[in-house]
Amino acid sequence: MTATSASAPPRIVRLGVGAGYSGDRIEPAVELAQQGEIDYLVFECLAERTIALAQQARLRDPEAGFDPLLAARLRAVLPHCAARGIRILTNMGAANPLGAARCAMAIAAELGLQGFKIAAVTGDDVLAAVQAGEHRLLETGDTVASLGDRVLSANAYLGAAPMVQALAQGAQLVITGRAADPALFLAPLVHAFGWAWDDWQRLGQGTVVGHLLECAGQVTGGYFADPGFKDVPDLARLGFPMGEVSEDGGLVVTKLAAAGGCVTEATCKEQLLYEIHDPQRYLQPDVVADFSEVTVQQLGPDRVQVSGGRGAPRSGLLKVSVGYHDGFVGEGQIAYAGPGALARAQLAQAIVEERLALTGVALRELRCELIGVNALHGAASPPSAAEPYEVRLRVAARTDTLAEAVRVGNEVETLYTNGPAGGGGASKSAREIVAVQSVLLPESAVSLQVHLMEA
Repeated sequence: MTATSASAPPRIVRLGVGAGYSGDRIEPAVELAQQGEIDYLVFECLAERTIALAQQARLRDPEAGFDPLLAARLRAVLPHCAARGIRILTNMGAANPLGAARCAMAIAAELGLQGFKIAAVTGDDVLAAVQAGEHRLLETGDTVASLGDRVLSANAYLGAAPMVQALAQGAQLVITGRAADPALFLAPLVHAFGWAWDDWQRLGQGTVVGHLLECAGQVTGGYFADPGFKDVPDLARLGFPMGEVSEDGGLVVTKLAAAGGCVTEATCKEQLLYEIHDPQRYLQPDVVADFSEVTVQQLGPDRVQVSGGRGAPRSGLLKVSVGYHDGFVGEGQIAYAGPGALARAQLAQAIVEERLALTGVALRELRCELIGVNALHGAASPPSAAEPYEVRLRVAARTDTLAEAVRVGNEVETLYTNGPAGGGGASKSAREIVAVQSVLLPESAVSLQVHLMEA
């Protein structure tokens, strides 16, 4: 009789999530690095406006422009990740991946991590290419040229390929600028499993993996929580998710048992639909993903299986976020409390509106709202039978100059002594507006580079 060996267990790659946005908490990432037995830790920290602001920071200081929490995060997790062989991927490079990599090199040296390899991915900055062509903004139909010298930045959403290249070259920390959020999670899967770039089904399911994990605490109950309707335990100690991914792209979403929050079918379904315009055609730089046949199944406490993602060939076009200067915002706030608070706040609003007109403040747009009454829904806010005991007036206006923006807050502040009674807690500010629109650019117009460094 010929002996047959037992079949090898399926290979699993374990992805941990270290952040879901630029200012996210650091402790959950440290917990995963220490206790998660993960293979990769992913920090997703960029939004459309974030990178435009980062470009602005880099214009002021050529060494700036990367995530302000990069150093703090790396000091917190690098010792644990290096000791356990956990590789890190992040888009904290923002507008300056090379500067971020130099900062990371200094921290690795400071921590005594000799031979630690760091890769910076560049090429997402496509400002010259966008300004050279007759590209139209998707939101308005105007040309980029119509923005003139107000354009600050243009960054393309890169796919997973350069990150896969960096991992193949041995990088233990991969830092990108603007990349598609799911691509940060797709890259380690393509690298680990050797998926082909035309294996649309696996790339589609890998995009489902990335989409579910990219917002960190949202899928473990953070954004889901609604007391009395959708209760989530121990939110003050909310844990970030882990994804256990098999070679076919099948996913189990889970978390550390001791961490707060929960992973359920409902938390996963809500996150699956988050920011999705067309579930059958989720356009990504690596694949057009199809979420329409995804299935979600609870396997046990805080363990949810997700499968059924599909894909079709990518479009060959990359979305580009174009950041531009769009004037200034001046703002003032003041609060009223006690009997008649609503009437006094309404009178205060009328006074400010009249004063702005009387004094000739040049406004492009004016918004007045009573926080707690109509700030979110305006005229559509339902009437309340109860008189509010406290109301806060907020006046905000868009202007062409900083000087005019300052005048808006000043008029609100003068309500302290010029009417109506009982105003307090006034505040004012004036700031530049960085707006964002999008264009599409052929991927052939983007030149990618991977820069490998060693501490």
